[in-house]
Amino acid sequence: MHTLSRPRPEDAAAIHELVAARDVAVLGVPDLTLDDVRGELAEPAFDLEADGWLARDADGGLDGWAWACAPGDGDVVDVEVVVRPGVTGLAERLWPLVLGRAAELGRARGHATASASVGVYRTDQPQRALVQGYGFEPGTSFYRMRADFDGPVEPPPVPAGVTLETGESDDVRRRAHRVHQDGFAGHYGFTPTGYDQWYERRQAHATTDWSQLTLASVGGEPAAVCLGNDQFAADEGCGYVALLAVLPAFRGRGLGRFLLRHAFAADAARGRKGTILHVDSNNTTPALGLYESAGMRPVLIIDMWRRTV
Repeated sequence: MHTLSRPRPEDAAAIHELVAARDVAVLGVPDLTLDDVRGELAEPAFDLEADGWLARDADGGLDGWAWACAPGDGDVVDVEVVVRPGVTGLAERLWPLVLGRAAELGRARGHATASASVGVYRTDQPQRALVQGYGFEPGTSFYRMRADFDGPVEPPPVPAGVTLETGESDDVRRRAHRVHQDGFAGHYGFTPTGYDQWYERRQAHATTDWSQLTLASVGGEPAAVCLGNDQFAADEGCGYVALLAVLPAFRGRGLGRFLLRHAFAADAARGRKGTILHVDSNNTTPALGLYESAGMRPVLIIDMWRRTV
């Protein structure tokens, strides 16, 4: 019988070992770092006292990690249940807890129901069958795209009328936040967030580097933003484009392609082996085609499943 407890920041190493063991069983390699886990536990929207569970065996070994987290004021609640490979019966104990908490988070935000959302690696057939058994249905798929470099990458010329700023100042970050919020409206799973929460969520992660934020303005008006970080630097030796958004009024001018090539050049200059990003295959803009035409290739697929609770 496993004992349940709440997570603490000092549990990060044990959680990392557990999730890495699951990843190795599914993918052959770990798909997160210890800093990733520390950042998740420090997420401002995550309540350590109510949103997560650790399941330990009789010897104190960690066999289960489950959580629910509402990233904004919308009805979407992200959920996850990770069980050590070979351990049986524990997932069936944790999933009801997670789904119940998701419903509570929805009600706390004024919604009659909540949309619980979980990501499942395309190759993880047992997890796919499990979430289907709990009533989850396919939502969309996120492709992890990667471009590799074999040397320096020539920076693209800045388009006429475009000015660039980086994110070390609060003023630039606030304008970039607005572009992100308006540029992503209508995308799958997007929940609007205010600037303070947007900023705090990124500050919670050690991989955040505001100098990797590039805000592009046209005629002095914010038009597009690219935010990179070091999430894949330690394990993949790559830069990461965490978000790339272009306001509707400025689409069709090549700003997205320019910022992507700009990120490639910056990552190569930092000594990275490549650049990684994630893209929704059902994006409201033809982003997947853009990335493929820029020389990126899919290396991993994460299917998103959703159910109402």
